[in-house]
Amino acid sequence: MRKSLKIILIIFFSLLVLWFLIRLISPREIDDVSPGIPCENEKEYIEKSEYLWVIPLLNNISIAENKTWCNEILAMNKTLGMHGIKHTYWEFKIENISQEELQEGIKIFEECFGFKPEKFKPPNLRLNKENKEIIEKNNLTLEFKFNQAIHKVYHCDDTGVLSNKFIDLF
Repeated sequence: MRKSLKIILIIFFSLLVLWFLIRLISPREIDDVSPGIPCENEKEYIEKSEYLWVIPLLNNISIAENKTWCNEILAMNKTLGMHGIKHTYWEFKIENISQEELQEGIKIFEECFGFKPEKFKPPNLRLNKENKEIIEKNNLTLEFKFNQAIHKVYHCDDTGVLSNKFIDLF
């Protein structure tokens, strides 16, 4: 019994160390990128991040209306993905998004950046089966919980479950 417990503990701690090493070398990401969410205090995290997850229509304001912001984001030369449409808490978990709504978000993203998004991450990592099917029908690569587990993911307004400073440690 003791030997089995030791083996289990060794395996557990080995997997934990492996997980930390994977997060250490994986590209960093920042969620909730939008001109409507202040990110000035989090500039260092934007600079560290390879992926920026953009909200196309926060508070019913299109990111495409702010061409200066769009150009600033493009100039950073980061990989951009779509992070919901309006970024409401249950947007993709309880509500069923229509094809038209998703296409509107894609169109706004394209108007801002000049290309369609290839990657999609649902707000708060909440997603129902119907919405998953719509996302996949639109040839968007779904980044989900596994992605979040192996990457350091920051938030523009530092409102994630864990603070950006804590995430930076691990």
